[in-house]
Amino acid sequence: MIPIAVQGASRERKRQRPKGRQVDAAALQQVQALLGGLPRRRDLLIEFLHLIQDAHGCLSAAHLAALASELRLAQVEVFEVASFYHHFDIVREGEQVPPALTVRVCDGLSCELAGAGELLARLPALLGREVRVVPAPCIGRCDQAPVALIGQRALAPASCAGVSAAIADDACAGNAAKAALAEDAVDAGVASRGNMAGSGVDGGAFAVLGECLSGARSVEAVIGALEDSGLRGLGGAGFPAGRKWRIVRNEPGPRLMAVNIDEGEPGTFKDRFYLERNPRQFIEGMLIAAWAVGIDEIYIYLRDEYHDCRKLLQQELARLDAGMPRIHLRRGAGAYICGEESAMIESIEGKRGMPRLRPPYVAQAGLFGRPTLEHNFETLYWVPEILAKGAAWFASHGRNGRKGLRSFSVSGRVKQPGVKLAPAGITVHELIDEYCGGMQEGHQLYAYLPGGASGGILPASMGNIPLDFDTLQPYGCFIGSAAIIVLSQHDSARAAAGNMMRFFRHESCGQCTPCRVGTAKAAELIEAPVWDASLLGELSQVMRDASICGLGQAAPNPVDCVLKYFPQEVTR
Repeated sequence: MIPIAVQGASRERKRQRPKGRQVDAAALQQVQALLGGLPRRRDLLIEFLHLIQDAHGCLSAAHLAALASELRLAQVEVFEVASFYHHFDIVREGEQVPPALTVRVCDGLSCELAGAGELLARLPALLGREVRVVPAPCIGRCDQAPVALIGQRALAPASCAGVSAAIADDACAGNAAKAALAEDAVDAGVASRGNMAGSGVDGGAFAVLGECLSGARSVEAVIGALEDSGLRGLGGAGFPAGRKWRIVRNEPGPRLMAVNIDEGEPGTFKDRFYLERNPRQFIEGMLIAAWAVGIDEIYIYLRDEYHDCRKLLQQELARLDAGMPRIHLRRGAGAYICGEESAMIESIEGKRGMPRLRPPYVAQAGLFGRPTLEHNFETLYWVPEILAKGAAWFASHGRNGRKGLRSFSVSGRVKQPGVKLAPAGITVHELIDEYCGGMQEGHQLYAYLPGGASGGILPASMGNIPLDFDTLQPYGCFIGSAAIIVLSQHDSARAAAGNMMRFFRHESCGQCTPCRVGTAKAAELIEAPVWDASLLGELSQVMRDASICGLGQAAPNPVDCVLKYFPQEVTR
């Protein structure tokens, strides 16, 4: 019998290295070269994952282990984050490296109506094994459907011939990874450091901000103007902007700010539209908010699909004068759930994008536990114009008893889809006739989605309801981010609900059972020839009552609306 002390010594001699996957020296050297002199902080984990994937086309197990070593994290912490986001390709030992180029074809409702299914069916054989073709959730160009992402370049509208021609262009295909690596420096959006007091602004370009900084406008006057204008959060929740500023301003500093440009709701593309055309108006509104609330640092969260917008923002932020708050531009990685404010904050912190339980609210304990002013892009976009023209100007617009302006993202069966700036309270009939050139030839209005994927579906007979916050709830719908998808007599509300439910099943973060299991079960149930209305109703109620965030709570809306307003479609 071997003495216990000898046994222990034997085990120690055998264990010459720690348990688990060992760090490969070559992989570590590659990761260190990519990270260079960047700080090894946990909140930069997703940025570092992007750097590795852009350079190598995927995330190998060796690179993940090396990154964990550099950040002094457990390997499981790195792996769980990398595996959460759709745009990261993890290659385990023994697995084949994916093709150098990936073509993502949007299979959202607007693109499905425009023929995305045919693209997905034909492209794999046409492009061959050297190109990977995968379906993707909404890419944010619904007005140009169908849409494809070739590497990081959007092609809209997309066709088989167009995709083939774009891939033949070496600048688009072969050099995509190199270009991305060169353009996307981590924290490239840092504009300046320090206090804004007494600082100048870019050559007088930001006139309203200059008035704020000079003392010509007081904080109270600015917040009061927002309150008088009736400006509400335009990302979907509709919380009054001025009231939010007061709440966060009254919290103890340091205070942070998070800007949401992760518009992943199918049918929504207004933020991209305005960002591409006038980024400075948004930046000015953001800086005015930071000045009024007393913000120390700003984090902008931009969806990964908006590659050109990222380059544009980097250029504009670099032009800001010294003295502004430090601004961080963070890159999403393909997760619709990160449009939810607390999930976005988790992602900015380098974690999986899972919504937080409330309370505490983001205004009290948001980014890194600090009071955080969270805003949608478009809300901030309107701030300078409202202050320059006056609260009464913004409030003077509206129809049917409503006040303000709304940016409607209109797609589907209309002649002229796009972002339509129209009075709040306009009806869908008025919107189509006055702003969209009417319906397409041979199409008549049959149904419409007033608020994107989660806003429900209404029949044409209910096309005179004012489109605004609080007007659609009595009908089981809501306006959300004002994404209007128009269906005609050639379409099916049932099929539209199926498309939406498949989207929610794909995008559920999986944190809570009612959403994770409920979306999958609902998607399965509505494939039956005859819908079980009673079972679907029970499932809907559980999802609404018990889901942690708005995704699970609103996911049943399309199905509930089909049962209520399109009973003729629930049987085939």
